[in-house]
Amino acid sequence: MQPVDLSQYPRVVFFTGAGLSAESGMPTYRGSGGIWQQYHYREFACQDAFDRDPSKVQEFHEIRRAKALACEPHAGHRHIAVLQGAHRRIDVITQNIDGMLQRAGVRVGAELHGSLWRVRCACGIRQEDAAAAYAARICMRCKQPVRPDIVWFEDRVNEGVFMHAAEMVGNADVFIGVGTSGAVWPAAGFAEQARRSGARMIEINPEENEASRLYGEHLRLPASRAIPEWFPATR
Repeated sequence: MQPVDLSQYPRVVFFTGAGLSAESGMPTYRGSGGIWQQYHYREFACQDAFDRDPSKVQEFHEIRRAKALACEPHAGHRHIAVLQGAHRRIDVITQNIDGMLQRAGVRVGAELHGSLWRVRCACGIRQEDAAAAYAARICMRCKQPVRPDIVWFEDRVNEGVFMHAAEMVGNADVFIGVGTSGAVWPAAGFAEQARRSGARMIEINPEENEASRLYGEHLRLPASRAIPEWFPATR
C-alpha cells in the first residue's frame, strides 16, 4: 500500500474506536486490562445502577474523567485535525466518549456513544461539563441527579446521531477504520455499509479482528504512526 492522498477523494470518513485512544493511555473496554474486566457494568454503567445509587455512579465517572484528562492526544489524533484543515470533506465518526479527538482540534461529526464531558437529566436538559468533577450533581431545573450523556449498557442509542452517521458513511469514497474491533453493535454495521456502498476500505489496527475481513487494505501499525505517515496533508 502506498501513501494515500485523501484530497483526491470527494468524501472521506474516519471511523474510530477505543484502540485510537489506547495509545494515549486510555484503557479499552473489552481487551486485555479493559474496564469491564475490572468493573462490572451493572454496578457502574447502566440505568439500574444509577437509579440505585447515583452518587456511586457519578463518582465512578469522575474517576474516568480524571484518567482521561491525564492522557494527551497523540500524533494520530492531531493529524486528523491537520487533514481536516487541508481537506474540508473529511468526516469523523467516533465510538469514543473520551473527548480526545476534540481536544486535538478534530471536528467530530457523530459521537455514537455520547460524551463523558456532557451530562443529561430525565427532564431533557443536556449540558457540557468539561472538568474532572461534576459542576453540579443535581439538575438545577428539576432537582434530580444528572447522569453522563453516554450510551450505557441496555440504553437505546440516539437514533438521530446514528442516522446522521449513516448518511456520512453512505456518501464516503474512502472509509478508514481506526482502532475498532467491530464487536459493538449497531456501530459495527457502518463498515459493512461503507463496503456495500463501494468505498475504498482501509483498516488501521495493529491486530487483526472480526471486522478486518470488511477492509481491502490493512495498516498493522499504531494509529500514531499510521495516520501521519500514510495520509499526508496536501492542499
